[in-house]
Amino acid sequence: MPTHSTRRWLAGLGVVGAFVAASASPAVAAPAAEFELYFEDVTVAADSSGVVRSPALYSSESTVLNKVSVRYDYRSLTGKITLAGGLGNDCAADGEGVLLCNESFPVSVDELYGGFFGEVVIAPTDKAATGDAGELKISLKAAGKEIASYASRIRVGEGVDLQGGPDTTATAAPGGKFQAPLTVINAGTTEVDGVVALFDSDYGIRTKERFDNCLYVDDFLFACSFDEKIPVAGRATATLNYELATDTYAPGREYSYIRFMTPADLEDLLGIREDVGAEKARRGTGKTLSLKTVSARAARAAQTDTDPSNNFSGLTVNVTGKNGADLEAIGATLTGKKGAVLSTPLGFRNNGPATLDYIRSDSAVTYVDVTVPTGTTAVEVPMECAPRTGDNAAWDKAGTPGAASYRCYPGPFAPAGEELTGEFKFRIDKVIANATGTVKVNVPCECEGGFYEDLKPTNDSAKILVNAASGQGGGEGDGGALPITGQSTGLIAGLGVLLLGVGVGGYLVAKRRRTRFVA
Repeated sequence: MPTHSTRRWLAGLGVVGAFVAASASPAVAAPAAEFELYFEDVTVAADSSGVVRSPALYSSESTVLNKVSVRYDYRSLTGKITLAGGLGNDCAADGEGVLLCNESFPVSVDELYGGFFGEVVIAPTDKAATGDAGELKISLKAAGKEIASYASRIRVGEGVDLQGGPDTTATAAPGGKFQAPLTVINAGTTEVDGVVALFDSDYGIRTKERFDNCLYVDDFLFACSFDEKIPVAGRATATLNYELATDTYAPGREYSYIRFMTPADLEDLLGIREDVGAEKARRGTGKTLSLKTVSARAARAAQTDTDPSNNFSGLTVNVTGKNGADLEAIGATLTGKKGAVLSTPLGFRNNGPATLDYIRSDSAVTYVDVTVPTGTTAVEVPMECAPRTGDNAAWDKAGTPGAASYRCYPGPFAPAGEELTGEFKFRIDKVIANATGTVKVNVPCECEGGFYEDLKPTNDSAKILVNAASGQGGGEGDGGALPITGQSTGLIAGLGVLLLGVGVGGYLVAKRRRTRFVA
């Protein structure tokens, strides 16, 4: 099992983790594959060295593209900006206001994580002025055929430098309340005219307040927008009231990160997020959350942060008390004749009382082993499951049928009270009374993640019985997989707010993983 790095917007990648099995060796692109190309809107500061960006491509199936080229048409801003190749690109001008970049190697496009291309540098010329704006048209070809295109906006703005305040620590029990400061500093040489705070909070961190200048998804705080002006070397502070969800695991830690940006940079991210169909956050209807000094709202020039690396503040919540979880294996009882193919969901249920949230580390909440019943063949298995030999799983063969046993990676989030299952299909090769297989949860694994503090280990194993004799049972397995509803929807949508910080990638990962092991 490969290790996983943190895939959240702090690292510039996704938010919601996905099954590593989906990253198995991709196949050559099929003609039926559908592609989606995205390129974030850009605000570039006048009199700056510019910004570095790259397009992202998503496909309906994992694929490899050959002879890939990307064409950037910025003729609407000729003389105002320039585009040049960056790392990983072989680029050259293709006429005035057009840049053509050829990828040096075949491009792998993962079904979940997409494919990424060489960078381009977008820089203002000495004729660029604040307020200049135009369209950037991007088209992508593979093997001489255009497969995707996208149009984004480029504008010239005023450069500023926001800096996040110091990290803070709080302590609370599940269901308890606590406070934390929200502090932003103007570290640049230009007055900041308005600021936005984006919140990247773990599942347990909630707020009941509904400020009219903040956006929310369920109990998750998404973003707050402030009109206050912050002078050079000045700072502005507000205080937020939080509480922990009652199903927060304890003892443990919950984390939140705040990313500060300008209103113009937020607009750039909002555009692409809406294009991929992210759920819209709702504005609060309560009072206004203010920073220290409030000034009247006035027409403002577009500002962009020239150094986003120092825009973050961290919050650590030490969770006290005891609030654990019981994961119960879900087996099945199946009946059929020789040659019949039987379908059943297998996996586990989190009986709570705590939700398991490993999204921050993007590791599995648990590992599940499935042993195929005697006399049957697994003819279809989830992509999150790989053939297993002993304690080793062949993740490069994830989703491959025909093995005697499998290890499954169900993902980084298990809501209390919900099931996580994947669909298996078994063909009966020989009719055997009480043919038996097993589903085991919380199996030991030398991997990141896993859960080994189960409140009731006695239900960690369930049988898969085929053609059970009278009175025999194989555990629960006839209820089917549940759609994502309730709190887990709030998590995907609520934590989807963080995808503002990463753009399109994380949201598509979150959306597409619903088709796999489902809650």
